[in-house]
Amino acid sequence: MKILVACEESQAVTIELRKLGHEAFSCDIKECSGGYADWHIIGDAIKIMYDSTYNWEMMIAFPPCTHLAVSGAAHFEKKRKDGRQQEAIDFFMKFVHAPIERIAIENPIGIMSQIYRKPDQIIQPYYFGDEAQKSTCLWLKNLNLLEPTNIVSKGEFFEFIEKKTGKSKRQPLWYAESLSIAKSNEERSTLRSKTFPGIAKAMAEQLPKPRKQLNIFDLGA
Repeated sequence: MKILVACEESQAVTIELRKLGHEAFSCDIKECSGGYADWHIIGDAIKIMYDSTYNWEMMIAFPPCTHLAVSGAAHFEKKRKDGRQQEAIDFFMKFVHAPIERIAIENPIGIMSQIYRKPDQIIQPYYFGDEAQKSTCLWLKNLNLLEPTNIVSKGEFFEFIEKKTGKSKRQPLWYAESLSIAKSNEERSTLRSKTFPGIAKAMAEQLPKPRKQLNIFDLGA
């Protein structure tokens, strides 16, 4: 199957898809960090997904969440005023309306659940063998829900006192570590947006499978 993995510089999902024989390509405005430049298209994902010469059969998209995720709600007012949030919303919706038969769009919990619609499912890394918590929304078109493959513990947490408020806060350890090792806001954002290995593998193994057909028994008739 010919699959576009949009806004993916890490190539985590692309590599897993390639292992299974799919003709998958990651696409991003950045060079890939996954090590497979031949499987990476540098450029505007919107133009690539609308380019009919590629004949994409499926797309898995990871649109930027910086201006959409509830984790940044404290900055929403400013981002609404300067147009950054609307820009991010418009970008997200272009993936929704892409001329591709089968689509999965990934984002953390954020405003798109109200502006577009509720996600088809919310998954966690610990559903798929990675001991970490990161609520991840999936909006699906003509695709099955992901089924957990290996449910493990939620992982460790880091507790700290927030300087501005003096209140005690708690973060997943993986998230706290990304804050400590990143040298810039851009690097921090990239680290936090990486797809966990278990989720990448589950996406590759499950999403390209034929969609399950409901019958009258599934509907409770």
